[in-house]
Amino acid sequence: MTKDTAAGWVKIVGLGPGNEAMVTAQVQEVIAEATDIVGYIPYVKRIPERPGLTLHATDNRVEVERARHALQMAAAGKRVAVVSSGDPGVFAMASAVFEALELGPEAWLALDIQVLPGITAMLAASARIGAPMGHDFAAINLSDNLKPWSLIEKRLRLAGEAGFAMGFYNPRSKSRPHQFARALEILREACGGETLISFARDVSKPGETITTVPLNEARPEMADMRTVVIVGNKDTRRVGRHVYTPRYAPDCTPDYVSDTAADTVSGDV
Repeated sequence: MTKDTAAGWVKIVGLGPGNEAMVTAQVQEVIAEATDIVGYIPYVKRIPERPGLTLHATDNRVEVERARHALQMAAAGKRVAVVSSGDPGVFAMASAVFEALELGPEAWLALDIQVLPGITAMLAASARIGAPMGHDFAAINLSDNLKPWSLIEKRLRLAGEAGFAMGFYNPRSKSRPHQFARALEILREACGGETLISFARDVSKPGETITTVPLNEARPEMADMRTVVIVGNKDTRRVGRHVYTPRYAPDCTPDYVSDTAADTVSGDV
């Protein structure tokens, strides 16, 4: 390993859901130290140009090629930040970098590679809604680019039957507009029509909208590729303008909840 190689690094960072206030201080420091930024075009556009920084923006669906380029530059002594939106480990570039590392030359294994977390769109949406992820939950990417639709249907059904709250990425695109309608059918069957579903579009951005309805009232056109969809479980409920899922399962209701309910019935509260 040369001195240049030893000085190079790859740091895979998350830029959060869109609002610059949600970019962590740790990630901001990495971007300030980087000589090169690698990522999908819309995410690289979020990085201000400055002397000594080279921006490498590429189109979608070339994740492994992008990752390989980052590793090659780090091996040549560059300080490379690979950017994703949200968190880089959630349906984003961290896995692609490790795919490229596994397929690449052995010398790359000695590189300084770090993954730095970011705020996911799902968690930002959950916070806006209230606490729909307050109990066990699953995150599912509804795109069938890298897995068959039959597997997505199976995961939706099993997660719903198991009582998980669920967060969905990439729910409905122009190339697959009908699949989300099928997803809603499965969810109604597995979760029940009164289960709450929330549509969070452009979370943390100026045009943000949050809509919550029962599954029976949900329509496919309520979601697009800029929407994170969150489905509660059968215990998810409204309290005022908020939606939350209790921390406990129905057969493990804490005494303070039972006592409050009894007092309410007897008129003591």
